Amino acid sequence: MKKILFLLSLWILSSCSNDFLEVYPEAALNEGTFYQSEAEYILLANGCYVPMRDYEKVEHWVMAELPSDNASFQYNTATGEASKGVIDQFVLAADNVAYANFWNLSYNGITRCNKLLSEVDRPGVTWSKESYKERCSGEALFLRALYYFNLVRQFGGVPLVLEPITAQEAVGIKRSTEEQVYETIINDLTQAAAHFANANDVAENGRANEGAALALLGKVYLTTKKYTEAEQALKSVVASGKYILLPNYADLFNPASKDFKETIFAIQYSENSVELANRFIFWFAPWTSAGAVTNRPNISLVGGGWNQPTDDLINAFEPGDKRKDVSIKYWTGKDWDAVVRAIPYCGKYQAPLAAADDRTSDNLPVLRYSDVLLLLAEALNAQGRTGEAIGYVQQVRERAGLTEPLTNYDQAGLEILIAKERQVEFCFENQRWYDLKRTGKALEIMTAHGIREKAKKSFLYGASYTITPQKLLAPIPQEQILLNQLEQNPGY
Repeated sequence: MKKILFLLSLWILSSCSNDFLEVYPEAALNEGTFYQSEAEYILLANGCYVPMRDYEKVEHWVMAELPSDNASFQYNTATGEASKGVIDQFVLAADNVAYANFWNLSYNGITRCNKLLSEVDRPGVTWSKESYKERCSGEALFLRALYYFNLVRQFGGVPLVLEPITAQEAVGIKRSTEEQVYETIINDLTQAAAHFANANDVAENGRANEGAALALLGKVYLTTKKYTEAEQALKSVVASGKYILLPNYADLFNPASKDFKETIFAIQYSENSVELANRFIFWFAPWTSAGAVTNRPNISLVGGGWNQPTDDLINAFEPGDKRKDVSIKYWTGKDWDAVVRAIPYCGKYQAPLAAADDRTSDNLPVLRYSDVLLLLAEALNAQGRTGEAIGYVQQVRERAGLTEPLTNYDQAGLEILIAKERQVEFCFENQRWYDLKRTGKALEIMTAHGIREKAKKSFLYGASYTITPQKLLAPIPQEQILLNQLEQNPGY
């Protein structure tokens, strides 16, 4: 039944490997199987990551970076503005394929997590270490929380499905409130952290862990304005001593030597197969640059030119900020209108290391230690402890080469600085749009940004950058309105 497809389809699960980068290739595991061995549960846990890997490389940047003042696109007469460009301009519609794909992949991941959680305590299973069982439980809870966190930040209240269900049970599930979704996320992350605390001896690079659960919990608390709770969770990550700021910002984005010291959790990619790889640079390089940026002239860039750095982002970097040359690069050549100019593009994601085609292996950071430090500073500043907060901001700035002491900052001034630091520190990591929304600045900043964009460019749609409060939430996908009879968000 199509009505319950988004809730019930488990799809195909992942196979496992000794190297976590290789857990993602999809192999058959029957959904009806009763899992009986440790290896099968690890397979099931591996499969929980797969839908997130898939939506991060195609849809999430369209919905979380492109709508912000960080990014726009290089116009292309061949492709027009497509489903991505309209999201950049807030010309939003419920039948946009990006929303449907993101929704379906999210619930596919949630279904996988629910399956694992329902099976993991099955009696009679022999575990070589109880900590593997704890890790599997922690992964399912963490990933379910992250799927729901991204859903609720995009759509507001969504259907809460927390266990495997039958077709008959699925028909009646409607949208829960945002508050109910956040309560579930917090509960999942709290439980995940407890499970991971008992699994440190089997921790593996690339997998979710206790630090990831606590860092995400801190971000969720901050999003819901629970500043004391956010402080506690984030300080636990700092106090663990497991994470550092890398001395060289560029090293965070080196696919040949992936970082697991500052990066707390990232989506893992590899060039080994199409399924494992992303193609970020082929999306983000100027489409007129042929192979000059990607080093692969055999690969067409007709669909490229997205996540183009805006003047707003470029101007947000202070003189001497080392992050700018890492994050934003330029290619000089003919633009879409045949005029030669220096065209900025996202520099964080690299060309293939060895693959002859468009397979690239850049990991996508989801949580970094610098994120923890800036979130902690924000939580402290919100509680009026501005002096205590400054030191955490200073750590991030000093790594960027901005060593001048921060003096004479009051609470309001530091709030502005933290927002600016987050903008330049995490550009093209799918954080800016969510930051603008949770701090209540999205309407103000994006309205002003739209005025500047329309003065600089011509757009197909007269309604470009007409931003209303309703557009802070994405529309519920049209197929969910029709098939599952869900209530649409206001304004669509």
